[in-house]
Amino acid sequence: MQVVGYETGVASGSPESESDGDAGPIAEASGPIGGGLYVASGGTVDFVDASPGTELAFGLGERRCAGTVHEGDHVACDAADAPYCDDHSHVWVCARCTGTCLKDEMDCGETHAMYLAAFAPDVLKVGVTREWRLGTRLREQGADRAAHVRTFPNGRIAREVEAELAAGDDLVDRVRVPTKLDGFGRAVDEAAWAALLDRFDPIERFDLDYGLDLDDRPVAETMAAGTVRGWKGRVLVLDRGGSTYAVDARDLVGYELTDAVPERELQSSLGAFGG
Repeated sequence: MQVVGYETGVASGSPESESDGDAGPIAEASGPIGGGLYVASGGTVDFVDASPGTELAFGLGERRCAGTVHEGDHVACDAADAPYCDDHSHVWVCARCTGTCLKDEMDCGETHAMYLAAFAPDVLKVGVTREWRLGTRLREQGADRAAHVRTFPNGRIAREVEAELAAGDDLVDRVRVPTKLDGFGRAVDEAAWAALLDRFDPIERFDLDYGLDLDDRPVAETMAAGTVRGWKGRVLVLDRGGSTYAVDARDLVGYELTDAVPERELQSSLGAFGG
C-alpha cells in the first residue's frame, strides 16, 4: 500500500478564550493532537491511525508519484517524481497572492484575519487566513505563539498588507519545515515576541501547546515505525529505540509501506544537534 496523504488531526473551531486586561483575550490551545496517514491499495483508500500512543510498524519501500484521489478512489501514477509528478502537482494560487488576484475572478470576499506567529526560538511570521479558520490554521502550521492583530473585509486587502509587512527585515511570510524542526524542544524568545506585539494592538493572543513534552530536539528522519508521541503541524513525532524522531509527513507521501521494519541503526537524539 502506498501513502497518498496525511491528516494532522487539527480540530476546527476556535479555542476557548478568556480576558486578559488591556492586551485582549488569550486563547489557550493545549493537548496532544491526533492524526494519521491515508494509504491506497488497488484503488481503495484507507486511513492508518497515528494518534498519540499508537504503534506504527512499517518499513518504507519504493517511492513514486502518489497520483490523485478522486471521489474517494485512488488513481495511481507510475511516474518516478515524488511526492507528485508535474501532472499531479497542484499549487494553491492564493498562497502566491500579494493583493493582486491571480485568478480570473476574485473569490476571497469573506472576512480575513491577519496574524503574527512565533516559531521557537526566534522566527517571527506574518500571515492571513479566513477569520473562522484562524485557530485551526495556527495549529496546522505548528506555531508556538500567535496573535490575531487585524481583521479585513476580504483576502485581497489582507494579502496587500501582509506583503508590505513581510517586506521588512523582522517578519517572514513562510517558514519551512526544517526551520520549524530546529525549534522543537526549545523555548520562544519571549523578549522578541513581546517587542513585536508592542507594535500592534492584539485582538486575541494564542499560547499553543501540542502535548509533546520534548526536553530536546528530536532527530529529523523519514520513517514510519515507532510509538506516536504526537503531531506539531504536519510533523509526526515518534519514539523509537530510546530516541525521539521528527518526521515531515509530506516526506512519507508516495512511499510504499512494507511489513518489514528495517533494523538499520538510526541516529540517536542524544547530543545529535550540539549546543
